[in-house]
Amino acid sequence: MNLELLAAQAKTCVACGLSQSRTQVVFGEGNPDAKLMIVGEGPGEEEDLQGRPFVGRSGQLLDKILEAAGIPRSSVYIANIVKCRPPQNRVPEPLEAKTCTSLWLNKQILLIKPQIIIPLGATALEFFAGEKLSITKVRGKFFEWQGIQIFPMFHPAYLLRNPSREVGSPKHLTWQDIQLVKKTLDELGPKQGVEIKTISQEALF
Repeated sequence: MNLELLAAQAKTCVACGLSQSRTQVVFGEGNPDAKLMIVGEGPGEEEDLQGRPFVGRSGQLLDKILEAAGIPRSSVYIANIVKCRPPQNRVPEPLEAKTCTSLWLNKQILLIKPQIIIPLGATALEFFAGEKLSITKVRGKFFEWQGIQIFPMFHPAYLLRNPSREVGSPKHLTWQDIQLVKKTLDELGPKQGVEIKTISQEALF
């Protein structure tokens, strides 16, 4: 099993109701051997049209954040909790998120074996934390999930709504956060094998 085959399978997924209103599946994209993986909530309108994650205004800001820190977008892998756009960009329902992560995201992580995952926003954070937490309280701090370092950050959409760059603002904190991610990536050096503890290899087949 590889990402290309998994993506081909995902394109025909009808496991939840989101499949009924999508234009196309937004599986994910990037370096299949990435040390850093970024996980958002779900596709928006532009993503649904193009079939690519983070290509709208939020995606353009994410690109700028990565570029400013010296992290090429081409070096990371970007995906979402759900692969189909929720109507009116609403928050994915718990069953939608559970279904999609079980079928697709867990398998993407198993194949990529990233060393660091950045959940962007509360929905992505909830998946990795296993509970609802305030992104404001936990952003900028590492915790471990399945042997992988998780580093929550504000979603770029939130930054677009809060454009101030004053000290202590979301944008200011995000700049600090992404610099810490870059520093940690550099300290990790060449990618080492990550032992993913509880995602079954059988999930790939």
